[in-house]
Amino acid sequence: MTQGVVVGSGPNGLAAAITLAAAGVSVTVLEAAQTPGGGTRSGQVTVPGLLHDECSGFHPLATDNPFTRRFDLAAHGLRWALPPVQYAHPLDGGRGAAVHRSVTTTAQGLGVDGDRYARVFGPLTDRFDAIATEFLQPMLHLPRHPIALGRFGVLAAPPATWVGRLFSTDEAAALWAGVAAHAFHPLSTPLSSAIGAALGTAAHRFGWPVAVGGSQAIGASMMSLLTSLGGRVETGVTVSSLDDLGDPDIVLLDTAPRAAAAILGARQPPRIARAYRRYRHGPAAFQVAFAVRDGVPWSFAPARQAGTVHAVGDAAAVVTAEREVWHGRMPDEPFLLVGQQYLADRDRSVGDIHPVDVYAHVPAGFRGDARHQIIDQIERFAPGFRERIVATHIRATADITADNANYVAGDIITGANTPTQLIFRPRVAANPYATGVEGVYLCSAATPPGAGAHGMCGWHAARSALRHRGLLDALDRPSEPMAADLKRPR
Repeated sequence: MTQGVVVGSGPNGLAAAITLAAAGVSVTVLEAAQTPGGGTRSGQVTVPGLLHDECSGFHPLATDNPFTRRFDLAAHGLRWALPPVQYAHPLDGGRGAAVHRSVTTTAQGLGVDGDRYARVFGPLTDRFDAIATEFLQPMLHLPRHPIALGRFGVLAAPPATWVGRLFSTDEAAALWAGVAAHAFHPLSTPLSSAIGAALGTAAHRFGWPVAVGGSQAIGASMMSLLTSLGGRVETGVTVSSLDDLGDPDIVLLDTAPRAAAAILGARQPPRIARAYRRYRHGPAAFQVAFAVRDGVPWSFAPARQAGTVHAVGDAAAVVTAEREVWHGRMPDEPFLLVGQQYLADRDRSVGDIHPVDVYAHVPAGFRGDARHQIIDQIERFAPGFRERIVATHIRATADITADNANYVAGDIITGANTPTQLIFRPRVAANPYATGVEGVYLCSAATPPGAGAHGMCGWHAARSALRHRGLLDALDRPSEPMAADLKRPR
């Protein structure tokens, strides 16, 4: 039997292992941490019984994609839930804007910019299934849906600051800048609209769902499926060299490129090793988990029902914050992503005390304590927040890296979204998963299509390995989508 080893048990490593196992490969996953799951871990870090997500909390591209259509994670316990409002962006004076599942409902809340918003996101939402098929794979491919991809490219290619000029109100411009800032990259650069265009449209097509029981439920369901296919996961195992693995036929590395180069050593061709060592990481996150009595008292009422809130100010404030962290400077008013997952999954709370997971965009390797800046900034848009805090737990950039080596210097998306790396990650190659070493492939978020708990990096890397060994036909035909409970609103 073909033997396979996957190094790393994040969602991509587990997706790769499942894909191999489904093709008849005997698979072992090795995880350095004592707890598997990578960026999908959850825990009770503030108040007993209160469930916080340690990293990823919302998963707009994980509910319906080639990997999740092929494998029935629902049969292994995974359930999704949606908040009443997908995301919101408060402004001073109780103003703001919010995104609902319905494009029409969202547009109605944007005043004079409503028609423009609907004309931008309505057609993309209608075509998003085809569009997502194109960008959830390496960019170097022959498009199956060139017209749909072209429409998406019109919005995705320009700098986000240019797209923001489509809107005349502070509310609509800030709403767009906030979702574009998920790229962790200056909004004045080409292709800085791409992440915002994808996530913004996904909010209408699929919503921004949470995993019931915490993001840990994603990893748990994947490990259950892997076990049912004969695979196994070993924790507390650090891999520093290929020599540590014995002689498997297939190796998949769910690691950052520099770590992969270190594992491969002299076996990797020098030009590829240089490319891996030159791979660029981006700004970091500083995380604070809050236990909050009665939730956050946002002045902008729709934010009280939003799963995600972008708290920073107007579009200009977003642009400034992202530019500053990119250049290694801590902004006075950092971009905050406030996660209120309990609005979709009420069992995460304990009585009237709710978990609120916040991270600020900070410079790579930031060594300060941003906790008080974060509290002050939320207080700005939610007066009285400070008095409602019951407990806090911080994860500085060093803590984040210590918990997950892929998050170099606190970079939770495993790589800067520069224009070059958006298109060619981790290097310019026809097969971006190939490491140059026979039988060894990279499957982390440093490969296409990038960050997220969608498992697509692992899916593509494993399929590349199976194709090379002539085993791809052993995979069963894809099943029907498993996201029937997240139907598009009319």
